[in-house]
Amino acid sequence: MTEKKKIEKVIILGAGPAGSSAALYAARAELSPLVFTGIQPGGQVSLTHTIENYPGFPDGVGGADLGTLFQRQAEKFGARFEFESVVSVDFKQQPFLVKTYGAQYIANSVIIATGASPVLLNVPGESEFVGSGVSYCATCDGWFFKEKKVVVVGGGDSALEEALFLTRYVSEVWLVHRRDEFRAGAILQKRVHDNPKIKLILNNVVKSINGEGTVKSVTIQNVKTSKNEDLTVDGIFIFIGHKPNNDLYKGQIDIDERGFIVVNNKMETNIPGVYAAGEASDSEFKQVVTSAGMGAAAAIEASRYLEK
Repeated sequence: MTEKKKIEKVIILGAGPAGSSAALYAARAELSPLVFTGIQPGGQVSLTHTIENYPGFPDGVGGADLGTLFQRQAEKFGARFEFESVVSVDFKQQPFLVKTYGAQYIANSVIIATGASPVLLNVPGESEFVGSGVSYCATCDGWFFKEKKVVVVGGGDSALEEALFLTRYVSEVWLVHRRDEFRAGAILQKRVHDNPKIKLILNNVVKSINGEGTVKSVTIQNVKTSKNEDLTVDGIFIFIGHKPNNDLYKGQIDIDERGFIVVNNKMETNIPGVYAAGEASDSEFKQVVTSAGMGAAAAIEASRYLEK
C-alpha cells in the first residue's frame, strides 16, 4: 500500500535563528508552518555560551536559551516543530516532495535554513580523537577539562569567545592562529590579551594531533620558519569556520562554488517557491541577527508566493 503523503503549506528545514524566525513570521501569516529541526534544535547558536550582540539582551543571553525563546514564540502563533531530519527533497516537481526518515510530505513552499557545520582541520589524529580530546564546542565539553591545558584553533569571533569561555575551567589556553592578527572584534581581542590564562601563538598551523586513547599533544608549525613544535595539552578545540549544510540540495537548486545557496534580496532561489536563509545562503555576515532577518524575509516572500 502506497504511503499517503501529508500536505503542508510551508515546510521549514532547520530551527536555528533563520528557521525559527521564518516559522514565527509564517505562523503569524496563518500558514501553520512545519519545522524540521534536524539533529541540532536551535542550530549552532544553541552551542554558544553567551551571545552579547543580539538586540534586546543588554546583559547577553545564552545560546540555548535564545533558541528556546525563538521556538516558544513561533509555537505561540501555531508553528509546529518536529525533531526529525530530512533525508531527501525534490524541487523538480511542484508542489515539492520532502522526505524524512518517518514520512513523506508535499509542500507548496519550502524555506531552507539548515545552517552550517564546523570546518575540520583534516590533520592526522583529528577524527581519531573526536570525543577524546578533540572538540568543536567549548560550551559542550569545557567542563571535562578542569585544570587542564588545551589548544584553541582559530582567529575569528567564535574562536576568541570560546577561548575566553574555556578559561572558566582550564588552567591554560594556547590560542593558535595561522595569521599574525585576529579577525575577531576589537572588544574580544582586548579581553583575550588581558586574560592571563590565554597564551597567543600566531603564525602557526596545526600539523597533527597526537595521543594514545586521548589527546596528549598537538604538533604546530610556524608558517614563516617551517619549524615544528609539540605542545603538551589535554585537548584541542577547533573553530576555523563553518561549511554550509547544503549537500542535500545539490543538483536541485543553484549553489555557488563555496557551497552557499544562491538567493536574491528576497531570499528567493532559482526555483519559485523555494527560499533560503541564514548560513545556508549567507557567505558574508553569519550573525544571529542577520540570520533571523533573512528568515523573516523568506517567510514574508513565501506568504506572498502562496497568496498568488
